[in-house]
Amino acid sequence: MTLPADQPSPAKPRLTAEARRAHADERLKIIRLRMLIGRALSDQDLTTPAAIGAALEMPAGEAVALLSRKQRRDGDLAPLEAVASRLGLPDPT
Repeated sequence: MTLPADQPSPAKPRLTAEARRAHADERLKIIRLRMLIGRALSDQDLTTPAAIGAALEMPAGEAVALLSRKQRRDGDLAPLEAVASRLGLPDPT
């Protein structure tokens, strides 16, 4: 859909500084958890998708996707925290 030249484009809702900061903090925590979990699994020589899935107590594809996802998705933090807790890893905050 194109807008006539005399109409401004619809404004995108902007996040407040506080919301941006919270989003960045969550993103960093997700990255740290992925690194911590990945290192712990590697130290235990759990490198195949089946072994990773078994260690994380979830389907292999889902487990590998959770740990290797490049783009953050809403809902990633809770399962990563649960896995870290299950593996006895410290909170990366």
